[in-house]
Amino acid sequence: MPGKDIRIRSSGSGESGGEFDCYLATPDTSGKVPAVVLASAVHGVDRDVRAIADEFAANGYIAAAPDLFWRSVPGPLVRGDERSAQRSQPRLEKIKTGETDMADTLAEVRKLAQFNGRAAAMGFCYGGPYALLGPKRLGYAAGISCHGTQLRDFIHELDGVTQPVCIIWGDQDHAAPVEVQNAYRAVPARMKNVQVHIFPGVLHGYMMRGAEKAFSPETYEFSMGRALAILDGLRAW
Repeated sequence: MPGKDIRIRSSGSGESGGEFDCYLATPDTSGKVPAVVLASAVHGVDRDVRAIADEFAANGYIAAAPDLFWRSVPGPLVRGDERSAQRSQPRLEKIKTGETDMADTLAEVRKLAQFNGRAAAMGFCYGGPYALLGPKRLGYAAGISCHGTQLRDFIHELDGVTQPVCIIWGDQDHAAPVEVQNAYRAVPARMKNVQVHIFPGVLHGYMMRGAEKAFSPETYEFSMGRALAILDGLRAW
């Protein structure tokens, strides 16, 4: 079943009547299933993100991809657009504001008759921190980060998290220097619910087919496989 664009009303203070776009892909099934909410890279809900959402739906899961940049520069951007910096900075402030959108998207998914009540937050690049913030305090049952950025500022958010969290990078990711990757490598030894996978020779943006030099089919398949396994674990309620 092809996905569709929907509108979600924001619950944020000072945004009375505000709505944002969200791409929603639902599976062709009558049973109740988990969902995944995709927190996009700075390019927004572009062709790559929609294709990932469609792939999750084809595998039997609900997938939603909200426009986290609707307050500044809405919609998808092509790579290299100079407005990317405008929509993503100041980074920590923007990510904090986007927590409302991730919570509102989950609330919208809860209205679907197909939804079984459990969802994973899956973040790419800019959206990576939501893999931690989603389970920590936004109502998500799991988190997956693929080539996430700014994660050194969020490692403390893992404290107290008991839900499954999976973090994946390439060791050539310019946005996740070795000291950041090493900080996360140490986490699984003390938190059995956290997985960290780092692949040699893989660049930042490996999930995005539009990033021709960075896209890594093998790492993409691994990441989708891990995400699907986590979602499968959310089937039992």
